[in-house]
This record gives sequence, C-alpha cells and structure tokens, in this order.
Amino acid sequence: MACTTILVGKNASYDGSTMIARNDDSGSGHFTPKKFVTIHPEKQSAIYKSVLSHVAIELPQNPMRFTAVPNAVEGVGIWAASGVNEANVGMTATETITSNSRVLGADPLVEYHPAKDGQPEIAGGIGEEDIVYIVLPYVHSAREGVERLGGLLEKYGTYEMNGIAFQDVNEIWWLETIGGHHWIARKVPDDVYVVMPNQLGLDRFDLDDALTEKKNYMCSADMQEFIEKNHLDLSLNGDFNPRDAFGSHDDADHVYNTPRAWFMLRYFNPRTKAWDGPNADFTPRSDDLPWCMVPEKKITPEDVKYALSSHYQGTPYDPYEGHGDPTMKGIFRPIGINRNDFMALIQMRPDVPEEFCTVEWIAFASNAFNVLVPFYANVSVTPDYLANTTKEISTDNFYWSSRMIAAMADASYGKSVFHIERYQLAVQSKGHALINQYDEKLRLEANTENRAVLREQANQEIADMLKKETANTLDKILFELSSQMKNAFSRSDA
Repeated sequence: MACTTILVGKNASYDGSTMIARNDDSGSGHFTPKKFVTIHPEKQSAIYKSVLSHVAIELPQNPMRFTAVPNAVEGVGIWAASGVNEANVGMTATETITSNSRVLGADPLVEYHPAKDGQPEIAGGIGEEDIVYIVLPYVHSAREGVERLGGLLEKYGTYEMNGIAFQDVNEIWWLETIGGHHWIARKVPDDVYVVMPNQLGLDRFDLDDALTEKKNYMCSADMQEFIEKNHLDLSLNGDFNPRDAFGSHDDADHVYNTPRAWFMLRYFNPRTKAWDGPNADFTPRSDDLPWCMVPEKKITPEDVKYALSSHYQGTPYDPYEGHGDPTMKGIFRPIGINRNDFMALIQMRPDVPEEFCTVEWIAFASNAFNVLVPFYANVSVTPDYLANTTKEISTDNFYWSSRMIAAMADASYGKSVFHIERYQLAVQSKGHALINQYDEKLRLEANTENRAVLREQANQEIADMLKKETANTLDKILFELSSQMKNAFSRSDA
C-alpha cells in the first residue's frame, strides 16, 4: 500500500502529546472503503489465519479491546491499519517501504506458494493485512510492541517491506523490516518529528546500543552478522547508514517518494534550510533528506493534517496552481492523493487522566478535501456514522460522503476550495470545543461507568456535528459542480 507517515515526539508537539499519523492509500487504480470500529476480545480468534499468505499464528490468551480502521468490504482480510488498545498503546501499520536486491538476495521475502502439481501449499509470512491484529491487543507499551512484532517477524517472516509506528504516552518507536526476517527499530527522540514516504527512512543506527542496552535502538539478534556477511555497510567512515545499506535510491523514488518528504520538511522547517532555487540545501530529488528534524515551532494536529493533505501548495508542482510552468504541475506524487482511504492521527495527552487521555483523529477519502475529526479512543463502540461503511454508496456514512465531496470538489476546484476550507475550520473548531467540554465533564465525574458513558456520548455528539457539517458541505459542492455542467445556459426559463 502507498502511504505517508508523520511522527511527533512529545517535546515537539504543542501540548506534550506523542502523536503518530498516517495516510492509508489504495494502490493505483482502486479505492478501499474503510470504517472506524472497536474490536472486542470475544471477536479475536485463538488462531489467526491470514487471508493473503495463509500463515496460521497462535495468539496469546486474554487479548485487549482495541480500535481499528479495517476494510469495510470483506474478502481480502482485516487490514486493521491503525488503532489504540485498552493499555493506551497506539499503532499504525503499515508504511510500505523499499529495499534493494542485495538485501532481498541475502534474506528473501517469505512468499505464499499455493498447492500445485502434487506439492503441498507453503504459507507466506505476515504483512500489512495482519500486523495490527496480531500485535496491538497484546502489548502494554510502545517498546513491547516493537519486541512482539520483532519476534513474529523472526519466526514467521514477511512477504513485503514495511515500516510500523508504536506509541504510548511517553515514547514513539519506529520499526522497519529488512528482507524476509530481519528488522531494525529506533526510538523517536522527544524533540523531533519524523517524515516517512514509501521508502526506507532511518538514516542513522547505533548497532552497539541495539545489541546491548536497547535504550534507543533495537534490532534482530543477528543483525551485525547479517550486515557483515552480506557486505551491506556502504559507509566509508564507519558511520553506519541503514538507508544506504537496506534502502533504495531509484529514479522512481525521486518522483514518488523523496518529493513528499521534501515538502513535509519544508513545511515544518521553512527557514532552517534552503529548500528552493539553485542553491537549495535539499531538493525534491535529494536522497539524503533527514529522517527527523527539530521543528521551528511546536506541531499541532492541524499542522499534521495540512502536511498529510499536501498537493505541493506554494510550489511549481501543484496540479491545481493556475499559473506557472505547466510542464512542472503534477510531476510528483502528492501526499493528499485521490486514493487516500483514510488518515488517522493518534494523540496521547500527558496532562489528561489515563482513562481518557487518548484522542483518535479520523479522516476518510482524499486528504486534500476531507476533515480530521477527534474521538475518544477508550470506548466500547464507535459512532454508526463512521462504523457503518459498506460497499454501497450512501450519504448516511462519513466514508462515502467524503469520497463524493472530494471527487466533486476536485472537478470544481476554483469554485469549491473555499467551501472545503470553511468545512475544515468548522469541524476542527467544533471538534476541539467538544473534546474540551467533555474533558471537563469527565474530570468532574467520579463514577467509572458514568465516565464510560460520557466518552461514548461525546463521540456521538461529535459524529452528529460532523454529519451535519458534511451534509451541508456536500450540498454546496454539488451546487458548484452542477453549475459548471456543459449543458448550462444563461437564459432562465423561470
């Protein structure tokens, strides 16, 4: 899957929260309806069977409840994608990343082979379809999430290259798979943010720490031998760079991946480096873009949403720009692309009681035209407006309404963009206000059961507000596009 990820350390965020966010995108040529739900322990199997790879995994007993954003149409697996469990551990999976032939030759991907010519079926490894479901219900910290997934990768292998974020209220960890069975992980420094397109991202790694104290780094137990045996370290000075060793620097990256990282870094650090012109420190095609930076100001959810909605605004590459060199427009893959399926931003607030500290912000369809909405994560049920997505198109759910708004606003961009801006401001303002109001109610309520009711009541009130604002915006965007129909005529019959 093509995706984009942003991670924000607690000292880089506006309120001390850890924040992890990711766009989940369909591959080219299709769209995947999504829903926001809660998965309860009784719905979790003792034996997990992957639909795509047919691998069977025995799961621990006593799983926790967790939120998820799975596929709304059954048939190709769960694809839970993002969620928060009862222990306030957040996870997003996965960011599909790149590798190179040296790595894949040394540790081939574990691919599924169906029964054929009298030979038995050979199961494949784990992948994006499986990872949240087999990890999140069983971990109590971000570090524990890395350890569990690392063990699963070593035992079962994987059939694809992926990056996975783990989060608790104190820490964020980023794990990248290396070949079929190997992996590396780094704790995100508290004062930085991280940008990740579909490319192996880590640009430094302390093997000594990863293989001893594991304070800020972790990896497969045999990683040093794996690197040495296969001559993967390309450094001249002994400063190991995993991006050089394990990643790619293809021409395709310079169109599809590095431009996205360039725009996000340029947005959060506009004055730190020169990003434009003949003397730029970094360009959209730079292979050495930093994996993380200290931002010039503290980062908000609105900042993350803007960056993950990018179509290269303010640059010659914006496909919606009305002036400039037409040959430059749309040459790079946008972040806010037409086939965004959803965006999730998980915010864990340190100044709020643990029971309701986690807010999960959700958006559906193309980020350039959608809204990001906050919901309490510690709930037993999510609002129907976000949970009832099916393959049938309907304005009764947020996913399909968002898809329709995006398609029509794109086709009437000049007339519709200000409606989108007002829609985003209205929903995000009212979302903040409702979370603030219910935070206060929850602080004053002493009864545990009553607080649980209040959290779900808050989410329903937010969903009701969202449905009203979305219907209003859909009406306006439909009017603008209808007014531009080719069979329009100025003389009125009325």
